Amino acid sequence: MADIDLNSEQVYRLQDSLTEAVRATEEGVQRFVEPASGTLRMALSRRPHLVFGRRGSGKTSLLRKAIAEHNLDRRPSAFVDLEPFKGHTYPDVLISVLIEFFRSLKLWLDEAAVARKNQTKVWRRWFSTPRKGPLAKASAQAISAEIEVVLTDLERLLHEQDDAEIERRMQMSTKEAVEAKASATVPAPGSPGISAGASAEQGQTEEMLEKLRRSKANYLHRKILEYQRLLKRVVDLADADGLLILDDLYYIRRSDQPLVVDYFHRLAKNQRLWLKIGTIRHRSSWYVRGDPAVGAKLGDDADAINLDITLEKYRTAKTFLTKILTEIAADSDLTPSAFLTDGAVDRLVLASGGVARDFLSITNKAISVARERGETFRGTKVNTEDVNQACGEHEGTKREELSNDAGSDQAVLIDEFERVRAFCLDEKKVNCFLVEKDLPKDGYRQIQELVDLRLLHLVKSRVTVRDRRGKIYEAYLLDLSQYTGERKKRDMSMIDFWKTGAEDELRRGALVYEPS
Repeated sequence: MADIDLNSEQVYRLQDSLTEAVRATEEGVQRFVEPASGTLRMALSRRPHLVFGRRGSGKTSLLRKAIAEHNLDRRPSAFVDLEPFKGHTYPDVLISVLIEFFRSLKLWLDEAAVARKNQTKVWRRWFSTPRKGPLAKASAQAISAEIEVVLTDLERLLHEQDDAEIERRMQMSTKEAVEAKASATVPAPGSPGISAGASAEQGQTEEMLEKLRRSKANYLHRKILEYQRLLKRVVDLADADGLLILDDLYYIRRSDQPLVVDYFHRLAKNQRLWLKIGTIRHRSSWYVRGDPAVGAKLGDDADAINLDITLEKYRTAKTFLTKILTEIAADSDLTPSAFLTDGAVDRLVLASGGVARDFLSITNKAISVARERGETFRGTKVNTEDVNQACGEHEGTKREELSNDAGSDQAVLIDEFERVRAFCLDEKKVNCFLVEKDLPKDGYRQIQELVDLRLLHLVKSRVTVRDRRGKIYEAYLLDLSQYTGERKKRDMSMIDFWKTGAEDELRRGALVYEPS
């Protein structure tokens, strides 16, 4: 295809599509591209999973695609986005998530489970038609009504004060009062911390006063068996396994994460309802050892699905990202080669660190940059310099997301990042650096988190250094946004780590960085 005019309606339409594509929505199911062969199959399998990936790596797209597949087969499904509960405290965060879970499950019962094939308003959400006939509507409605009662109960609980002292007066016969006093040291079912109060004789009846302290957490734990019986009815209705998806676990407080995971893991266990949790690996805590342990342990309770296509697999990353762009561009009757030079594609892969959302966002910005500069001796297509400028503009987005995601760790992460940045740009004048593998230091863990936050990128997971025998190192790339446009000014040395023979350049002792 010939070069396209960047001011054409086609290109503007492409940019609209790129803007929409970077948002993880139900509509994204239409353009779903599997990050790696077999990931969708794993997400649909009968096994609990933790789905790991950096922001924009495709976690939500994968999980929404899994939900769509279940709905088209009329299999039970529930999807909960945890971002709205950022900052909520336990146990209210658990109650809120349970409310959203039951609302989502009720929606499935009211729509996907029973909607006729010709109800396009329902099925266009998943851009297809159901592969099975509707389930028994009367049974679905009965279960939906029971869930409505559960929701009313949970919403009432959410707005009550936790750990509040409650007094309850009861009229009972003298005989009942005597028996109640005798067992006053044993809490009544559903009433933790009950203690007997004074009684006043009134003929053949007595007024009993009991005092208790409300515990929302204990109440929820006692409800698990009731909820499980309800879930069994849902699964039996469909006669098929279901999906329970919690997306973006890292948004809720880290100390509360294993508690939420633990509850839903127990809720779904042995219910033919498979728990899938999307999150960022180094921003999450899904299991805490103890007696008893809390959460879900990888390998025993759940398996991992890793969606991160790092720059260590440069060719795989390039193929995956180019495929996504090709599919989006096709809607505007374009191909990437019509508006991108070969060098621009390679630079976009580096600038994105292999993350699809960053790749598409920077592509969008680079088109605007190229349009603004107009035709030069470099031509009209988006080139590497356009990508460099767009990458610099995108840096603010990453900083903002660091602020949103890091929480109380923000200061230490920024401090470690600035140390790495000074090491690369001011001291060594190089784009890559080495860190000893599995180093037991806080700074090493912070580097892993900075990778998850896309300010650093893993390029080699195993590097040996000539003058440091017996030690294994990892090689990282400083995000391109930190030095675009300054290569000449800083006289930086660029290590093309993805090229054949570049490994020797990484084996220099001078590149070893010591984390704090």
